[in-house]
Amino acid sequence: MDEIDRRILNIIQDDFPVEPDPYAAIGEKAGIGEDEAYRRIMRMKEEGIIRRIGAVFDREKLGYAGTLCAARVPEDRVNSFVSAVNAYPGITHNYRRNHDYNIWFTLIAPGREEIERIIAEIAAQTGISDILDMPACRTFKIKATFEL
Repeated sequence: MDEIDRRILNIIQDDFPVEPDPYAAIGEKAGIGEDEAYRRIMRMKEEGIIRRIGAVFDREKLGYAGTLCAARVPEDRVNSFVSAVNAYPGITHNYRRNHDYNIWFTLIAPGREEIERIIAEIAAQTGISDILDMPACRTFKIKATFEL
């Protein structure tokens, strides 16, 4: 990663331009052309430096519910469980932890009933029934950006 890549990362994590030609705007801010900005971003995505480019919505204002789930998954079934969970469009994070409940994921859906249905479906589909459903009591928004 060079200085231009760092500049691009600083731009897109905090001020991604919402306009018809976002890569031209990113390139202009980074001091390069649109094509080079696009190529660099795609390369960083392929290399896993950038995992996702997308908007973050206020789920409550959209009428959605969310929850944090933790599952106790036997080691030999982790990959299949993670694949089953990731197949749902409402999964926003899915990660492994060094804990008895070793797979944690966040889920948003149009309501609590839908969340409960999806969790039950995941349990039935995977045979993993030890899934904790932990909806937030309060929401805290932390702006996490990393100056590079």
